Amino acid sequence: MYQRTVLIVEDEFLIRIVLADTLANEGFDVVEAANVLEAVAVLGQRKIDAVITDIDMPGGLSGLDLAKMISTTHRDVPVIIASGGHRLQADELPGDAVFVPKPYGLEAIAAMVGEMTERGTSRIAG
Repeated sequence: MYQRTVLIVEDEFLIRIVLADTLANEGFDVVEAANVLEAVAVLGQRKIDAVITDIDMPGGLSGLDLAKMISTTHRDVPVIIASGGHRLQADELPGDAVFVPKPYGLEAIAAMVGEMTERGTSRIAG
């Protein structure tokens, strides 16, 4: 059976590790990146089935920049954009990205990733 791979792009270590553990417990293969440049490197090396990214990142590139890149280079990869400091509307999202406000429920994110990697995406959650 194919194990779906999720890339988590989050600079806050504790958030990243808790989310990674939750998704791994749900049967996903999880790859972590602490910034956008690490995420781009992963996307160039592995097949990724979904991406979860925070907006605010160190290094000059944001999670929104990453989502825009994915929407042009990896159109089939669903993206969840999360933030506690920003609120985005559907028309502000690149491609088929979905915005989720923080704090979010871990089980809800895991369920959303499961649905997105099986069927398709909706544009706004929560």
